[in-house]
Amino acid sequence: MTEPTLPPTPTPTPTRIRVLIADDQPLVRRGLSLILSPDPAFEVIGEAENGAQAVNLARQLRPDVVVMDIRMPVLDGVGATAELAATLPGCRVLALSTFDLDEYVVGALRAGASGFLPKDSSPEDLGAAIRTVHAGEAAVAPRLLTRLISTYVRAPHAPRPTPTGTGELTPREVEVWRLMATGLDNTGISRALDLSLSTVKNHITSVFGKLAVRDRAQAVIAAYESGLVTAGGGGTRDEG
Repeated sequence: MTEPTLPPTPTPTPTRIRVLIADDQPLVRRGLSLILSPDPAFEVIGEAENGAQAVNLARQLRPDVVVMDIRMPVLDGVGATAELAATLPGCRVLALSTFDLDEYVVGALRAGASGFLPKDSSPEDLGAAIRTVHAGEAAVAPRLLTRLISTYVRAPHAPRPTPTGTGELTPREVEVWRLMATGLDNTGISRALDLSLSTVKNHITSVFGKLAVRDRAQAVIAAYESGLVTAGGGGTRDEG
């Protein structure tokens, strides 16, 4: 008896990344939209001309990623990022700035932005950064992140001690954190400590949890604020 022929299983349609664009310059908003819209991986669901409007639209439209200009009227990108991090934790923010070294970018990363991109980046870099932050990772080149943060983040006069002990960072985790803050990526940390990549990733996940930070960018900021590393070569303070 002939077996019945089953219809082919339909190929699932990939979920598009829903993007909200926030910039006070209409030409920039339009340009970003024209870059992203033809790509089937993205869906531009709205545009905002200031931070307050971006927050309101994000609450209504629930984007996956907000491409956020840092310097905007009414509410700047730092304030808008902080509000989104507090009220829409599933929404990722990719900060945009005209300058590579911008103290407002550090403010946005501290407030919860998952990445930073200079406005003169290529369309390919923009798409890659949006994909990266949507995946829950930090979209900042490690060396640029370190240079940016070391320029604008300073430890207090009496640095708080590095967490150690039960339930806090182990000596190995402190070392991974320190190397992360000096600009090494996971592969570089793996080589420096002679650890497998999977072990490095596990240590980094543990560091994030114990420091209560969202991603690599916030972990690096915390390293400078704690005095674990200092500007001027990524040196560490004496742990003894």
